Amino acid sequence: MNKVFTLVSLAVILICCHRNPLMVDVSGIDIELNIKRLDRDIFALTPVNIPVSINILEQKYGSFFNAYNENVIALGSPGDSLYPTYLNTFLTDTMRVLSKIKIDSVFSDLTIIEKKLQDGFRHYKYYFPLKTIPQIITIISGFNQSVVMTNDAIGISLDNYLGVNCPFYLLLGLPEYKRENMYPDKIPTDVLNSWALSEFAFDESKNNLISNMIYQGKILYFMDAMFPEEPDYLKIGFPIEKIEWCIKNEAGMWTYLVEHRLLFNTDRLNIVRFTSPAPFTSSFTNASPGRTGAWLGWQIVKKYMAKNHEISLPELMSENDYQKILNDSGYSPEY
Repeated sequence: MNKVFTLVSLAVILICCHRNPLMVDVSGIDIELNIKRLDRDIFALTPVNIPVSINILEQKYGSFFNAYNENVIALGSPGDSLYPTYLNTFLTDTMRVLSKIKIDSVFSDLTIIEKKLQDGFRHYKYYFPLKTIPQIITIISGFNQSVVMTNDAIGISLDNYLGVNCPFYLLLGLPEYKRENMYPDKIPTDVLNSWALSEFAFDESKNNLISNMIYQGKILYFMDAMFPEEPDYLKIGFPIEKIEWCIKNEAGMWTYLVEHRLLFNTDRLNIVRFTSPAPFTSSFTNASPGRTGAWLGWQIVKKYMAKNHEISLPELMSENDYQKILNDSGYSPEY
């Protein structure tokens, strides 16, 4: 019996040691997150009811409605005399009409997306209880930015999530590395990623490669905390085989950056080469993904948090001493 008890105790200890510390209980956190569908409301307008309906949409969507019209679809202020004419032209444009039909087909029901967003923002509220939760609004952007941010709202361009092989994207000539993230399951992580970028700004005074890498690593670790059960490919936007390439070549990538003295390089083109979306990282093979620097930064931050259990997520996100994070991580991947 003693042996059995010892084995059971050991098993419990091992399970606890390998337990993901980001798997927290958020079931008691109650938030209201109802997606508003501006994409439908605006296409319900007609030349006859546009003048009357504008005020209704302004009341329903607040300042976001102005931001959408002025900054996303570039029609100007809803108060302008020519706005109804410009809006009607937008609503009757052939590409807009066809994309609306496709959106209605792909996004007839947003229940799953709303549930995942709600779960993500529950985690956000768990770590940042005093923060407010933004409104979530779906839009048609004319294939502009995928996620639109204002102070209190997030717009999701549904026309940018119609599927990797959507004919519109092929007609627009979008490269594969961009299209591979333009599908519905990517929406929740894209929304929380954009929210994190707006809430936790990069410290521009420390603009070298390693600082950018670790900053992006912090954002990706934040995504781990918001979506502890979601796969890595949804958080970073790499195909699984590209993640596997990174894991296999982690030590080699790090050695390359160290030996070529690139970590503290401040050249903008050099920073972009390792941290911006691309079909691959030009310093490595064509089998590599773009943003390999962001992936390495992610591993550094994970190592830092694993070694410093007392540091909370809010403390990590407010820590802008990127050199300190690197030093305290003890990061040194082995072949």
